[in-house]
Amino acid sequence: MDLLVNLYSRKLDTLRQRAEGVAATIRVALPPEQHIIKDWVRKHFSEYWVSEVSAAMAHQPPGCLVAVIDGTLVGFACWDATARGFFGPTGVSEDQRGKGIGLALFYHALTAMKAQGYAYAVIGSAGPVDFYVKAAGAMPIPSDKEDIYQGLLRIKPQPEAGA
Repeated sequence: MDLLVNLYSRKLDTLRQRAEGVAATIRVALPPEQHIIKDWVRKHFSEYWVSEVSAAMAHQPPGCLVAVIDGTLVGFACWDATARGFFGPTGVSEDQRGKGIGLALFYHALTAMKAQGYAYAVIGSAGPVDFYVKAAGAMPIPSDKEDIYQGLLRIKPQPEAGA
C-alpha cells in the first residue's frame, strides 16, 4: 500500500519533537562513503534497496541520509530513489530499533524533501503503515493493487544442479 504525507501538516512539528534527542547523528550521506552504505544495506536488507541507494546517491545533493553512532552506520533513509517525490527505502539495524532512529531519519528526510520544494511525499509499498500514519498522519492512496513496483523484475530461483 502506498501512503501520502502532507509536508505542510502540523503533524511534522510533533514528529520533529519526537525526533529530537536521538542518540544517533543524522546527516546527508557523502559520495565517497557510498560503497560502505551499499554494503551495509546489502547485508541488512536487500539488493533491491542497494539499487535504490545508488539512485538516491546520484542526486546532487544526495537523496540519502545516514544515522551514525560512534562512527558506525546504524541506519539510512532515501528519497527520490524509485520515483520523484518518493520517500524510502529506509532501515535501521536490528540492535538499534526502538530507539527513535527510524523516526529521526523519517523526519529529516521529509524536511529535506520539503526544502527541495515538495509539498507531499509518497511512501511506496509502505511496510509499517501504522508507524507512518501515527508519526506523520500518512494517508493511504487508493489503488486496485497497482503501483510503481508492479512488474518489477525478480530473481528467479535457479534449479539445483543434477535436478
